[in-house]
Amino acid sequence: MRNILTNLISLQEKTYGSSREAFSVIDVENKKCIGTSWGELRTSVDHMAYALEILGIAPADMVAIIAHNCPEILITDFGCYRNRAVPVSIYATSSPEQIEYIIKDAGARIIVAGSQSHYRAVRTIAANCPSLEKIVTIDPGIKFDANDTTTLRFSEVLELGAVASAACRAEVDLRTADALPEDIATLIYTSGTTGEPKGAVLPHSCFNAALDMHKARFDGTLSDKDTSVCFLPLSHIFEKAWTYFCLSMGMHVAINPNPKQIQDALPLAKPTCMCSVPRFWEKVYSAVQDKIGHMKGLQKALVTRALKVGAKRNLEYARLGLKAPWWLEKQYQFFNKRVFSMVRHAAGLDNGRFFPTAGAPLSANIVEFLHAIGINIVIGYGLSETTATVSCFPDLDYIIGTIGVPLPGVDVKIGENNEILVKGPTVMSGYYRRPDENAKAFTADGWFRTGDAGLFDQNGALVLTERIKDLFKTSNGKYIAPQAIESRLGEDKYIEQVAVIGDQRKYVTAIIIPAFDTLKDYARRKGISFSSVEDLVENSEIRKFIAERIERMQKGLAGFEKIKRFTLLPKEFSIEGGELTNTLKIRRPVINSMYANEIEAMYC
Repeated sequence: MRNILTNLISLQEKTYGSSREAFSVIDVENKKCIGTSWGELRTSVDHMAYALEILGIAPADMVAIIAHNCPEILITDFGCYRNRAVPVSIYATSSPEQIEYIIKDAGARIIVAGSQSHYRAVRTIAANCPSLEKIVTIDPGIKFDANDTTTLRFSEVLELGAVASAACRAEVDLRTADALPEDIATLIYTSGTTGEPKGAVLPHSCFNAALDMHKARFDGTLSDKDTSVCFLPLSHIFEKAWTYFCLSMGMHVAINPNPKQIQDALPLAKPTCMCSVPRFWEKVYSAVQDKIGHMKGLQKALVTRALKVGAKRNLEYARLGLKAPWWLEKQYQFFNKRVFSMVRHAAGLDNGRFFPTAGAPLSANIVEFLHAIGINIVIGYGLSETTATVSCFPDLDYIIGTIGVPLPGVDVKIGENNEILVKGPTVMSGYYRRPDENAKAFTADGWFRTGDAGLFDQNGALVLTERIKDLFKTSNGKYIAPQAIESRLGEDKYIEQVAVIGDQRKYVTAIIIPAFDTLKDYARRKGISFSSVEDLVENSEIRKFIAERIERMQKGLAGFEKIKRFTLLPKEFSIEGGELTNTLKIRRPVINSMYANEIEAMYC
């Protein structure tokens, strides 16, 4: 079996021709998308492949990459694949210490650095990394240190490959021809919520299987007529695997270089699909709910009626593959044109058809709302160790509140402590140079331990209940699943971030980061004076207001699960601050340590 990724770019050029656009880069400032054809991409990949051979990269050598989303990441990836080398992505938000750790752990010989800050970070730690031989910089404006004699610019590397000798080209072609499914395709470093990151070894066989499974699963749903926005970091397995899938399908990929500009980027790219994490949709939901909250009279009644019609038509009929009654369909088409299309337009999703979403729980209320307004959220579940997708919503008969059904070829069962266990060709071969961790990660008969708790419902859909490591027990012996509570509160437009506390405590508390802009608007409307966010979070009226909203959001929870006290903080959790991982997951041990005084005060 040939590796799909090794020759993917050249095969797609033959399929679609040299001039068809393979991808574009979204330029928000100039309001345009700058395209690259399959022919141009294939040439760049070949030149990178030749240059890597000239620079001494051999099969199985590691090439690290730290950059925000850009074409150079893909060019490096596929250049490595032609050499049977291994690209290792590092999150663009990583600290110098994290960069050093991964370079040393992987033994990377070259690192591709995107920006001036990335170059500076790598230069700071390079002397501590004995394997590192060269830095290659992407941004042409990067200023090198005066004593730097080994760094090359990306353009120079491509130029080096463009004039490669016949012997070099023949060697790369030979490596390409000799590529095997068991060759390592990449190391994906886990986010390290509770300890050191580990490099999940994903051989090409994992991607071969994942791409085939997704093609089988989405046959007839997606095609080479679709456009996907590359929004999540390409260092994230979800975006990396999804983008590879899109390229393998011949879809157009629009690369968004700056995640903070996504709302401005979407109208320019006009995507039909895009993978994302729940926080993106929570923000969409909050923005729409905020607008609805400001409506009055007939306008509010119209939108309320529209949502009821949308929910009935899309969830009770379309979801099941049934034709809606003519009167319901007529109402839906009216509201779709007059209400829902404007909401989708405001979100930049006029052409959107398919939005896979994973990485954390997303409230069932938000999923229902999005489907009601015609945004097809496809909830899924996966891990770095499983080449992303384990399960996802099917096209029809999906059950909201679940994480869908396993992909064809992926086996899932529930083990001890309700742990979700996975076996199949997309499961990693192990953690890089971590025999002790591998022994913990797999059962004796080869099932991968996900660390997540779940169950199968009566329809055979998988339900995710909690991250086992996040579960805690109060001093009264009651188990608490913090993510479920945090997901509920995340629906509220006035709440930006939540960390639920209570391990070995007598009751549950929370540290809450308000949505400051929305809260400021509320304070102004109510005549609450403030000069800073510190004033806001300390204001008794604001605290009472948030407390009332928390109580409403907790309706239906058992008494022991409810948040009894909370602390409002004046600044967001961040990657830089250490409270969040690079995949925006909460680092609970860090939060417990950093905010120990605030936590203790809630139990006095």
